[in-house]
Amino acid sequence: MKKLLWIGLLASMVAPVSAFAQSAFDGTWKTDVANAQLPKKPDVYLVQGGVFNCQSCAPPFEIKADGQDQSVTGQPYFDAASASIVDDWTIEVTYKKGGKQVGSTRYSVSMDGNTLTATSSYISPSNGETLAGKEQYVRVEKGPAGSHGLSGSWRAAQIENMSEDALLFTLKVDGDSLVMSDPTGEGYTAKLDGTEAPYHGDPGTTSVSVKLIDKNTIEETDLRGGKVITITRMKVSADGRSMMLSSVDKLNGTTSQYEADKQ
Repeated sequence: MKKLLWIGLLASMVAPVSAFAQSAFDGTWKTDVANAQLPKKPDVYLVQGGVFNCQSCAPPFEIKADGQDQSVTGQPYFDAASASIVDDWTIEVTYKKGGKQVGSTRYSVSMDGNTLTATSSYISPSNGETLAGKEQYVRVEKGPAGSHGLSGSWRAAQIENMSEDALLFTLKVDGDSLVMSDPTGEGYTAKLDGTEAPYHGDPGTTSVSVKLIDKNTIEETDLRGGKVITITRMKVSADGRSMMLSSVDKLNGTTSQYEADKQ
């Protein structure tokens, strides 16, 4: 209620467009993943007996590691997947939706078994652009005896080599609404009073709501089928050159923090 009263008071002093014309959020931003604070909760895999199991996926899924496409349910981004065992330290997983490939990940474990490199690609459903990136992990626990080297739990340590378009997003406060867009075709236009609005371009996010906390802070809530999946607070620095994004992933029970710089 206080937020709505504050917005109403501001609107009574000047016209909405003028009030927000110099919004601290306006502009294109680039996320700095190199210095991100990544989730501490580990990812968990089990590859044993010719089966690949992603135990920490939301929801978890299991397929035969025979290189053949298999049906997967409950995943918004893919409906089929295949897993291939390259060697004792390497697994390749390919994802499809509607018969078309939408992404892949190559998991490569170091020879000492202590570090993991996940090299991934993702095809944007909006414009067909292929995005790529690499994530480094450190081992938390080993898998059971006799299992593949990927088995066990891994904590994310660093993100690197991300495609430029995966890091960029543009914000614009237009009257009483926030407009978000990015180069891959994702985006939304939502009122700053928390009213739910459609989210476009991401199969895993169907709607969004945003709230203006103060002139430099906005909270975004992403939903899937009416269920909250992520809450992100965006806070612009006093000089307007950087933004801190603090996210809570409700599906996985994790938190992360990123900084974005105005371009």
